Amino acid sequence: MERVNYPQLVQDILKNHSANDLANGTEIQLLFDTERHHYQVLHIGWTQQRKRVYGIVIHVDIKENFIWVQRDGTEIGIANELLEAGVPKQDIVLGFHSPYKRQFTEFAMG
Repeated sequence: MERVNYPQLVQDILKNHSANDLANGTEIQLLFDTERHHYQVLHIGWTQQRKRVYGIVIHVDIKENFIWVQRDGTEIGIANELLEAGVPKQDIVLGFHSPYKRQFTEFAMG
């Protein structure tokens, strides 16, 4: 079986999470560092109640052929989307869990 192109797959998945919320005056920015393999989805803007919106919704790194999910603010879960796309659990690290907790998941330790 041919290995999945992890950088392209991560970019495609994150692009699916980039719908702007223009009704609320906010936008989604995609930040891709393809040289160092850092990928983020950033939510930025102002609400109608004049409150600042700024935060990383998704942060994924690729290190040593592992996909590290550093932040996942989605309902579906980036790891679940990666699994659906054919990435084995052994190649996904849930970086938002402490190293101690990772041993109790079915994913890679990192």
